[in-house]
Amino acid sequence: MARIGITLGDLTGIGPEVALKAVARAQEDGQAQYTLIGDPEHAHALNRKLALNLALASDEQQPGPDKIQIITPLGYTLPPDLAQGAPEAARAAVAWVRDGAERCLRGELDALVTAPVNKESIVRAGIAFVGQTEMLSQIAFTTRTAMMLLGQDDRGRWLRVALVTTHLPLKAVADALTVEKVETTIGLAAQACRDLGLPRARVGVCGLNPHAGEGGALGSEERTIIGPAVLAAQKLNIDAVGPMSADALFYHAYRGDYDAVLAMYHDQGLAPLKMVAFEQGVNWTLGLPFIRTSPDHGTAYDIAGRGKANPSSMLAAIQLAKQLAVGSRRP
Repeated sequence: MARIGITLGDLTGIGPEVALKAVARAQEDGQAQYTLIGDPEHAHALNRKLALNLALASDEQQPGPDKIQIITPLGYTLPPDLAQGAPEAARAAVAWVRDGAERCLRGELDALVTAPVNKESIVRAGIAFVGQTEMLSQIAFTTRTAMMLLGQDDRGRWLRVALVTTHLPLKAVADALTVEKVETTIGLAAQACRDLGLPRARVGVCGLNPHAGEGGALGSEERTIIGPAVLAAQKLNIDAVGPMSADALFYHAYRGDYDAVLAMYHDQGLAPLKMVAFEQGVNWTLGLPFIRTSPDHGTAYDIAGRGKANPSSMLAAIQLAKQLAVGSRRP
């Protein structure tokens, strides 16, 4: 039975709500043990408010399919009436992610699902923070990681998008690209396809510039960085194609010609993905020594506390974590 840890995220956002709602649905198959990492008092109160009837146990007992353990590394309860983006909530959210990652590294959990945090609130609270992907990479002492966003539309058509760079200003992207980084991300994307059990692992690689640089007329990165990285990946028997114009590549990937797309920067990859699967998208951190997924949305302060947050993306993140955890145990 897979052991799935779930951090509650920023308490002043929708993280706790979507986490509890998603667990209530995910536990119906009885195939996983769930451990919530967050504030027990807040979780119990929210469980009652939403009438979810989850069997929450605020102790260190072994959880089961009908019993959900909730633990906190803080050792104290947060105030119930924190303002949105409060520093206390931001610092707690970071502590819960760290605790979950450390439990995975110790082998206590098979996967970690992280509810949304708010980067601006965390930085304002005095914590140097780029993103959860970067934080988890640092905790795991690895730099060979990448963010993959994946989801399907209502007709079962998938997009899987790996990002070479993530949270950078657009003007800094070109300088951040290297042959090694592009090649590494291609390899991680191909391995992700295999981990998902796909029959093929064909990776389409976007160019950085419009029309993939037009032979150098609109930029040189395709010829000096991206192209050589694709060739290097091909020499390792990876089915990679590119660089290609992103506007055409996403069309072909959407109709099934490619199993994953490599995007050079954040919005190049996430805009098409969210167009296809805004409510079902999942963020999967590739290259970590443990499984980590998260919903592909933020804290949504504007609807927090109203009980109307959609848990679909969180549920998809939990289901993917469970699928990968079960798959990793196969001989």
